[in-house]
Amino acid sequence: MTVDDIDRQLLAQLQQDATQSYAVLGQAVGLSAAATHERVRKLKASGVIRRTTIEVDPVALGRGVAAFVLLDASTWMGDEPTRRALTEIPAVEEAHIIAGPASVLVKVRTATTEDLQATLRALHQVDGVTSTQTVVVLESFFERQPTVM
Repeated sequence: MTVDDIDRQLLAQLQQDATQSYAVLGQAVGLSAAATHERVRKLKASGVIRRTTIEVDPVALGRGVAAFVLLDASTWMGDEPTRRALTEIPAVEEAHIIAGPASVLVKVRTATTEDLQATLRALHQVDGVTSTQTVVVLESFFERQPTVM
């Protein structure tokens, strides 16, 4: 699907507030509510809009310890068992196969440093992982979604 300027405007509006009605969204981009609904439906169907969700403050949920962990591995980590194993560790928020000093980069959030240690132990149990290197976040300047241009 080709994303045009109106689609980009809709995406920007939805990133600001995904609870807006189709009528309000349509007003913002110069379309009727029905035309807006159809465009949003197509953006969802084509995978441009992956999901509609909310952003939650992790500190408010008691998950104030954030860390990035590099996983070294003895085997290729891009297979389904690895994905499943990482998905099953609740503290893992993101996992990325990377080029560079390690095979995989994961972002984790825990309540305490003790919970972080338990998460690191769980990561060491993932088949193929040989070592980890952890960077603990002291403060985050910002986190953001991709900007619609």
